[in-house]
Amino acid sequence: MSKEVRHLTTKIELRSAGEGEEKRHFIEGYALKFEKWSEPLGGWFKEIISRNALDSADLSNVVALFNHRQDYPLARNTVSEDVGRLELETDAIGLKFRFVPTDTSYAKDLMVNVRSGVVNQCSFAFSLDYSQGDPDEWRHNDEEDIYERRINNIERIFDISLVTTPAYSDTEAVIGERSLEKVEQLKEMRTAPIEKLKMELELLDLTL
Repeated sequence: MSKEVRHLTTKIELRSAGEGEEKRHFIEGYALKFEKWSEPLGGWFKEIISRNALDSADLSNVVALFNHRQDYPLARNTVSEDVGRLELETDAIGLKFRFVPTDTSYAKDLMVNVRSGVVNQCSFAFSLDYSQGDPDEWRHNDEEDIYERRINNIERIFDISLVTTPAYSDTEAVIGERSLEKVEQLKEMRTAPIEKLKMELELLDLTL
């Protein structure tokens, strides 16, 4: 299983609910959005997530982190208490999250940075399952000269994370080995007619 990480530039909001001692501040936003093309990843491909990509995804144990650091947990969707519980909802837009972070010093600092807009991006870590067929599709966009990837079936969401790094940074443009094999096959299919034409032209020159 190959874990992939993607960043998403989206609006993260800091909200509050309740009154007095019961008042809670929570963070909400979208960890991923359906049918929305990414910026170029790694300089050579872009991707889009299909609307039904989460239909069979494992969301049973997802943790909210800061910058994907396991030592900076904020919430988890297996927690029963209001504080520290990560709520996840799949709607027509994508995977929406909401949580009241635990009462830690780094969580309090994070809330200040979210409120000021210093931290305004989120990210998610996921994996694809190739045991039941192809969870993604690849094609080459000749007009833009870029490969396009459509993700149809996400196997598991590991974490959602509030991040400070740039959206879709090249260092995060990681894809699994099976996807790389599919890209190589697509490259061979694209170059095969050109190589055949070259050989035919070379043979034609020899006969003249």
